[in-house]
Amino acid sequence: MQHEYPRNGESTHPSSKKPKLSSKFITESDIRDEFSHHQQRVARINNGSYGSCPDSVLTAQRRWQLQFLRQPDAFYFNVLRDGITASRETIKDLINADHVDEVSLVDNATTAAAIVLQRIGRNFAEGKFQKNDTVLMLHCAFQAVKKSIQAYVTRAGGSVIEVRLPFPVNSEEEIISEFKKSIEEGKSNGRNIRLAIIDHITSMPSVVIPVKELVRICRAEGIEQVFVDAAHAIGSVEVDVKEVGADFYVSNLHKWFFCPPSVAFLYCKKSTSSSDLHHPVVSHEYGNGLPIESAWIGTRDYSSQLVVPAVLEFINRFEGGINGIMKKNHDEVVKMGKMLAESWGTNLGSPPEMSAAMIMVGLPSRLCLHSEEDAVMLRSHLRDRYEVEVPIFHQVYVDREEGVRDKDGFITGYVRISHQLRMGKLAKCFIRNEEAVIKVGEGFHGITCVLPASDVCCISQFLKNRIKGGQGAARKNWNF
Repeated sequence: MQHEYPRNGESTHPSSKKPKLSSKFITESDIRDEFSHHQQRVARINNGSYGSCPDSVLTAQRRWQLQFLRQPDAFYFNVLRDGITASRETIKDLINADHVDEVSLVDNATTAAAIVLQRIGRNFAEGKFQKNDTVLMLHCAFQAVKKSIQAYVTRAGGSVIEVRLPFPVNSEEEIISEFKKSIEEGKSNGRNIRLAIIDHITSMPSVVIPVKELVRICRAEGIEQVFVDAAHAIGSVEVDVKEVGADFYVSNLHKWFFCPPSVAFLYCKKSTSSSDLHHPVVSHEYGNGLPIESAWIGTRDYSSQLVVPAVLEFINRFEGGINGIMKKNHDEVVKMGKMLAESWGTNLGSPPEMSAAMIMVGLPSRLCLHSEEDAVMLRSHLRDRYEVEVPIFHQVYVDREEGVRDKDGFITGYVRISHQLRMGKLAKCFIRNEEAVIKVGEGFHGITCVLPASDVCCISQFLKNRIKGGQGAARKNWNF
């Protein structure tokens, strides 16, 4: 039966143009209003996890939701397909893709990883790849990506090579060197590397990876396909998929691009055989191409996929548009990181040029973070007692002699701090008069959170007691 209208998600009109920058730029007062729904008195230094969606975009999202609820059938047949296509066109222009058919909208980077890795797994299961052929990935890849490899690749007979990246890292050359070593290992004993997974910006610890150079190396080494997991990229670094040169590239739109959760784009280079790529949720659009499959996976709320043009309108109210926001966030987070490192007598996890809008800062060794569990409990303490939300990374040293030290010992913990424009003026972090002070000043909330030196010592003692006496006693004492 012929459709009266083009199928949901199909393009029916020529490419959209990028909105022009506003002639009247957004004010500080406007920014405060846009994010006034954020919980007051909480220092959110963790934009990297969930992002920040402005009120004007939430209003646009609500309009889409109500339009669907008023008349779902008319919305499905007459509105949804064109709305999703408009969002895909917007992304196509932003990332410099050749055609809108190279862009699919999915829930998040985890969904995109499942799409790519299911295909790799099928090729192993169907005998197209040899048993023990391999997938190459960074050892600090996102945990969901590792689980997808476990679910789809290793159970079908494939193997995995992990690139051990140095951290703290001092240069791009250190990463490139380790990457080349792992390629050599992956190709040993006649194996083929069927897919390389490369982060554009690693999550924990956060480091901007020289992705263009690594993709170039993959091509020179004959690696068949390259998937770039760029969950944190769009909105924090420039994204040009043709310059990157990967077969697949995914980035979340709700982290640094101001979309409501959750939505991501998955770019699949047109020269790549994409007919065998499918959304993991199978609907009646199965077989019509990934962009169309992804545009309808059953009845659900598609509003986060529909607001992309409204998000770009918001972004272009800022001087310099998205590039201006990226530069501001980078400059400010570097200032914050340097201030903290100097105050604590520690270090940055990478050179400033290898950070985007997030940066890693070493915690004082006297906090005695000996495990991931310690890091989680310290994060909970900062949230519950001081209303500071910041991820904490536990650093495991393979060789203690290579570890970084402060005046008291080895640095085994790092905070990942983010800067987003909603934070207002510079978040100042420093130690003064024997107090560890985190001050988010003259911003939206004017919050000051103080961590006295006595508490620093208490946290250290708490962690030591937990190791000696068990977790239960520690939780009782500290009310975690």
